[in-house]
Amino acid sequence: MMNRKTFLTSAASLALAGIAPLARAQAGKLKVGFMLPATGTYAALGTAIDNGFRLYVDQLGGKIAGREIEYIRVDDESDPSKATDNVNKLIKRDNVDVIVGTVHSGVAMAMAKAAKESGTLLIIPNAGADAVTGPMCAPNIFRSSFSNWQPGFAMGEVAAKQGHKKAVTITWKYAAGAESVKGFKDAFEKAGGKVMKDLTVPFPNVEFQALLTEIASLKPDVVYTFFAGGGAVKFVKDYAAAGLKDSIPLVGAGFVTDGTLEAQGAAAEGLLTALHYADELPAPKDKEFRLAYAKAYKMQPDVYAVQGYDAAQILAIGLNATKGDAKNAKAFSAAVTKATIDSPRGKFTMSKAHNPVQDMYLRKVVGNENVYQSVAVKALADPATGCRM
Repeated sequence: MMNRKTFLTSAASLALAGIAPLARAQAGKLKVGFMLPATGTYAALGTAIDNGFRLYVDQLGGKIAGREIEYIRVDDESDPSKATDNVNKLIKRDNVDVIVGTVHSGVAMAMAKAAKESGTLLIIPNAGADAVTGPMCAPNIFRSSFSNWQPGFAMGEVAAKQGHKKAVTITWKYAAGAESVKGFKDAFEKAGGKVMKDLTVPFPNVEFQALLTEIASLKPDVVYTFFAGGGAVKFVKDYAAAGLKDSIPLVGAGFVTDGTLEAQGAAAEGLLTALHYADELPAPKDKEFRLAYAKAYKMQPDVYAVQGYDAAQILAIGLNATKGDAKNAKAFSAAVTKATIDSPRGKFTMSKAHNPVQDMYLRKVVGNENVYQSVAVKALADPATGCRM
């Protein structure tokens, strides 16, 4: 048996060699870098993600794998041109153990590149850029939300089953919009439908009138849209004001009505969307989550809060397996991909590309709620095209 003198001598030798004993190395605070929008069109979404993440950590007593959490925040401004500098502040200046972010897909791509190069653990609580769990996939990169393709594909299946044959799509001209539209087209056209035209506006432009006039002239059976935040509010209200709501059904990825219904008012009533979360969802975990969230923040949660909550769940699963070591990507990944995550959205698993394999729900706007209608697609996995891991 090792006596005290021998132990101290051995520990000193390890220290001189630059190797700290594992127990001591993982005893310090866990530095979590939040790179989320705090200003601009996506600011409310960033707040909801932050709230959801902190709620789960608080339920654990403020620690993950025995380590207290230190939060460090950077406003990503939803600006891809600033993304590399912003993420490097967290990695190189603040030496964070894990980065949580973001909403904007273009920003997330720069974050994924920096995380892949540095080996820093990255958990994406919203941005659905397909490439993150496609060509950019890595052992240290995870997503707690969706790929842009998933809700689009689910809504395409629903639109086809409803008998629609001709569609027009409209979104911002950026990666998230293009990938969401691709998902819709993959399902809709596979089922025999035809997308007549893809319409786009520059991000974050919210001047839609000319395109609404074009939609009216094209006379499709259905319009598929992908907008979020303030842009979604403006589009839904303009669509109704143009007189299109009652003549051409509007459907979309769920972000068009998540966190926006109060501002959209009557213009959104009856709108159908597809997403991995819904109000009045028959998931046992959801009631407990909603009560806890309302108590903590005096408001009802939305999908962004759920994704933040599950980002913290993923972090806890991985770090419990590695005894708090955020650098052990192999063991972290193994634990997360084997787990079944008990989420407010319903239980889900993680694919080998680290994207959720999850049910996609059809929801209908009733008042200020996206009310669950049915499972649009069961356990939908993203194709993860180009992932080599």
